[in-house]
Amino acid sequence: MENFIAYNPVKLHFGRGVTDKLGQTASQYGKKALFVYGKGSTVKHGYYAKIKKQLEKSGIETVEYKGIKSNPVYEDVEAAIALARKEKVDMVIALGGGSVIDSSKIISMCVQEDLDSWQVMTRKQLPQKSLPLITILTLAATGTEMNAAAVLQNHKTGQKIGYVNPLAYPKHSFTDPEFTYSVPKNYTAYGVVDMIAHALEAYFGEGTSRLTDKFIISMIQEAMHFGPLVLKEPENYDYRANVMWVGTTALNGMTNWGKKTGDWGVHTLGHELSLQFDIAHGASLSIAYPAWMKLQIEKAGNRIASLGQALWGDGDLRSTIRNFENFFESMESPIRLQQAGIDVDKRANIVDGLNANQASGAVYPLNDQEREKLVGFMYEGAL
Repeated sequence: MENFIAYNPVKLHFGRGVTDKLGQTASQYGKKALFVYGKGSTVKHGYYAKIKKQLEKSGIETVEYKGIKSNPVYEDVEAAIALARKEKVDMVIALGGGSVIDSSKIISMCVQEDLDSWQVMTRKQLPQKSLPLITILTLAATGTEMNAAAVLQNHKTGQKIGYVNPLAYPKHSFTDPEFTYSVPKNYTAYGVVDMIAHALEAYFGEGTSRLTDKFIISMIQEAMHFGPLVLKEPENYDYRANVMWVGTTALNGMTNWGKKTGDWGVHTLGHELSLQFDIAHGASLSIAYPAWMKLQIEKAGNRIASLGQALWGDGDLRSTIRNFENFFESMESPIRLQQAGIDVDKRANIVDGLNANQASGAVYPLNDQEREKLVGFMYEGAL
């Protein structure tokens, strides 16, 4: 086991009705907030009105930036930063899923020092301070509500990349499972895939920590148990709560305790698919993960076999990979590019993009030939 520091400063408010204390909490940080949200579902389902009422009751003025899209883009973040600077806000409040919260993290780090968000993402500028960030989660998936990571894409540079900085930790995150009742079936499924993928990235990381691996296995088992149930009963509080808690714990740091690093190669594959085709992040991962396992049978065969034994009582490599594919298909998440509407005529574009961005993992590096083979598995599937 490796030495490690367990640190997470986010105060997580979890459960039914926790947003009733939102205004009181936000008032600790000032009287004016940049209020960031998405394209309309939060308004349609009443979450926006509930949060707005809380803030107004506590005397907090809001300046709104709405319309953050799935797979968040540089242009939206820059526009929100400009608005926040102009209005001299005291804090950032984010209502939404991973895209809204990731965008808000970057916004909060760029406002006070006149930084450019892409320069920050590419580590050419280093923030020294950030505005307080408060999040209200509406989609269980990314774990962004309790970590210091953010992802952003830039179509001008042809990149979708991640960034981690302790300044990006939210001060408070409010996670009420009832706020996820309205998530459509497909995005609920993609969220479950995403949290499983986060756990797998840690599982295939470097270092040995038996207890941490047991945490990881338990998270995957919980996601696989409650995922199908919540698709059948989307307004079952217990099902939504358990799925939400898996999503948070799968990327709040605990899956890395005792390990050196996760791999994260599969996420680089998924980011390229999202960048080129605007495919939902979770859908990209259900395509990419089985393909990656097929490629890594020789290098990671023992880890894949142990995973299959723990999850299904079967350590056969091909059975393990097929069991993952079967689960993803049962959730109606694609396992081949064609199922996501990406036909074979795009094969060369995907390979070129992966090679141009040097998509790879920290533990299992990929070369040009391996990336091309991976794309073949994402289309054809056969070993």
